[in-house]
Amino acid sequence: MVPHLVTALTGPINELEQRLLDTMPAIERWFRLEWMEHTPPFYTSVDVRNAGFKLAPVDTDFYPSGWNNLTPEMLPLAVQAAMVAIEKICPEARNLLIIPEHNIRSTFYLSNLAQLQRIFHMAGLHVRIGSISPEIKKSTVIELPGGESITLEPVLRIKGRIGVKDFDPCTILLNNDLAAGIPGILEDLHQQYLLPPLHACWAVRRKSMHFACYEEIAKRFGKLTGIDPWLINPLYESCGDVDLADAKGLAALSARVDSTLSKVRRKYKEYGIKEKPFVIVKADNSSSGMGLMTVRETKQLPELVARTQAAQLQDGGLRQLIVQEGVLTHERMNDAVAEPVVYMMDRYVVGGFYRIHADRGEDENLSAPGSLYVPLAFGPSTQLPQLGVRPGASEPNRFYMYGVVGRLAMLAASYELEATDPLADEGD
Repeated sequence: MVPHLVTALTGPINELEQRLLDTMPAIERWFRLEWMEHTPPFYTSVDVRNAGFKLAPVDTDFYPSGWNNLTPEMLPLAVQAAMVAIEKICPEARNLLIIPEHNIRSTFYLSNLAQLQRIFHMAGLHVRIGSISPEIKKSTVIELPGGESITLEPVLRIKGRIGVKDFDPCTILLNNDLAAGIPGILEDLHQQYLLPPLHACWAVRRKSMHFACYEEIAKRFGKLTGIDPWLINPLYESCGDVDLADAKGLAALSARVDSTLSKVRRKYKEYGIKEKPFVIVKADNSSSGMGLMTVRETKQLPELVARTQAAQLQDGGLRQLIVQEGVLTHERMNDAVAEPVVYMMDRYVVGGFYRIHADRGEDENLSAPGSLYVPLAFGPSTQLPQLGVRPGASEPNRFYMYGVVGRLAMLAASYELEATDPLADEGD
């Protein structure tokens, strides 16, 4: 079952779908050449929004934690992609250590770890899960719904290498975004591969860098396919550090909001879109509070800032913010707002699902308490479109389109990691 669009504004999306299908050989060759020059992140997930008149990524995650949402039919592709990814990094790899978040009370998150462990075990690796949480002081078995169990073990560091008891891995897979900071136990590892690298974590990463890279790629892709890059690119402006308790900080944010709204209004007018434009104010340096405020008019800002909890906005008085064009999601599943989430490993789309939220609107962030995940929708492969089928009438064609946008965001992520690599200059 594919969520249906509840808008009549499907013309541009159907035209975009047709354009991508018509230029598919050129698109796949372009991606192939890009991956010869750039290294994809080890694994990635991308939240995509389908407004009916544009299709754009709104968030890219280097530490995806919803692998349990992939259907059994998707597992063979994930296993093959895992084999390719590991072979490129450490062909003789035997042992893989997964380092999870501290969130050991969430059975949903732990089921995600179990799925990751299963994928890499089937790819031919011994896999253990090593926690850096102070709560895990000894090997801990946790029972999961459905009869599965998962074992968490405390991470040990010996002679510059980390592992767990009687287990010395050559590869460490982070499933923890390290938003609270980089712990010393993970730094300066001796002859071990840490994936993703530490400069991918939220302690140092910035959304504005990612979307700057994506904007560049969207322009090049637009030229390749003959489409307006705006159809796949959410406009944004970076605010830098602003103190929203201060009049100057609020004025600086207001100026960015006004500028972005003006640009979006011009595009809406160009395409005859009757919807009211809006922007999302987000933290530039955090995965939490992804959509702090939804703003349709600048005059709303003082009230919205006052209404938003001070603790959420003011970590120590300053907050790095970006203003991003809001992309509606006109997709519905059982009357609930839905957005596709695309999962990738190495350079391959391995599956996806829909995030739905019955209590959220089409202009709101769906990654919030109460959201549900529906993996059924991504049954067909995103890699096998049905040529010649009328636009808007085919699941595989819709999913191919989502997969292309997801891979564009993944390519932007590879550019981002190259641009922020602290060791890049040393290699010159």
